[in-house]
Amino acid sequence: MTEFYNKTSEKVKRRTLRQNTTKAEALVWAKLRNRQIENCKFRRQYSVQSFVLDFYCPELRLAIELDGESHNSDEAIADDRLRQSAIAALGIQFLRFTNQQVYEHLDAVIAQIAQVVCALRE
Repeated sequence: MTEFYNKTSEKVKRRTLRQNTTKAEALVWAKLRNRQIENCKFRRQYSVQSFVLDFYCPELRLAIELDGESHNSDEAIADDRLRQSAIAALGIQFLRFTNQQVYEHLDAVIAQIAQVVCALRE
């Protein structure tokens, strides 16, 4: 399992990201943690290959990514597409939100996550 997931080589990166969480990540994590959505276990800063996902539900193979200002450049958008393609090739589905969506419409973001979780469970 560690061939692709939570590789030991990425442990320091994951820990650093958890210790330096963004405000948007903290808001979403407060709603995801402790199985608050449909009793699904989400993990934060979970690595797949050499990439670290903001949130991941192993049971459903669902990744949730939050994109801040640093994701707005053409280069960052291209990098995100390549990264998502590589991860999706492993059968992982993505939900992507901007930090702005989280700040302005947190309840709608959480509702959309819950809707996808329910759909994946069917």
